Amino acid sequence: MSRRVPSWWIALGGALLALSPSSAQAVEPVDVELVLAVDVSLSMSPAELEIQRRGYAAALTHDTVLQAIADGAYGRIAVTYVEWAGTTTQRVVVPWTAISDRADAERVVAGMSARPPGSARRTSISAALEFAGDLFAESGFKGMKRVVDISGDGPNNQGGPVAAVRDRLVGEGITINGLPLMTTGGYASIFDVPDLDRYYSDCVIGGPGAFMVPVNDWPQFPEAVRRKLVMELAGPGSPRRSAEVAAQPPVLLAADGPAVDCLVGEKMWRNRTWMYDDGNR
Repeated sequence: MSRRVPSWWIALGGALLALSPSSAQAVEPVDVELVLAVDVSLSMSPAELEIQRRGYAAALTHDTVLQAIADGAYGRIAVTYVEWAGTTTQRVVVPWTAISDRADAERVVAGMSARPPGSARRTSISAALEFAGDLFAESGFKGMKRVVDISGDGPNNQGGPVAAVRDRLVGEGITINGLPLMTTGGYASIFDVPDLDRYYSDCVIGGPGAFMVPVNDWPQFPEAVRRKLVMELAGPGSPRRSAEVAAQPPVLLAADGPAVDCLVGEKMWRNRTWMYDDGNR
């Protein structure tokens, strides 16, 4: 006489099978998982948006960046390219893609160039960081480092406080590096702040070895992106990284404690909102 197997035993066996290594989703190891988060708020002119795209494209295919990738333990990284503005505007332009050689990098560049850059209202660095942090959970890669590389031309003026989001991501082991755009071209805005580099140092960047490369003029942009990528990809003690740190303009490290008001953008927006409609920034 056959013995009937209890239904709970069948369910338990199925659960254990689902958790077994053979059924788990394969995760590809890489040296760095890198989110490139690029500001497309309305303060950026169409020409500046194109400069950004071209700058990232040139940097990703530059010989020194490709060599920094090849020098890694695995010889490959994973990259996703995101454009952001206000709290409801974060768009993945290029999904997570592995880069190990020039052909891979050129595929990423082709994806970046498939559609013209968008533009949207307001500036929410905090929402961009939250979005970027969530992307790591769905990357399909396992990086030795996880880095968010964020550029922008103004302070946070919408969404939650940026320093609080920064601290949460850093607590999860994510490093945030910055590219503050302190350029004089494009659309002037009363929401610009002096010393945006100091704001980024005190309020935006953070994590092990966090740094930023200020951009004072648009012709500097492609070289600034290239330097930043090499520093993010090369090992901490490598001569390649040391050479980029020593170059000009100087790289600035994360501040030990806030020296500027990390809510300056929000306060400026509240104090001046009666003068402008919600289409600014």
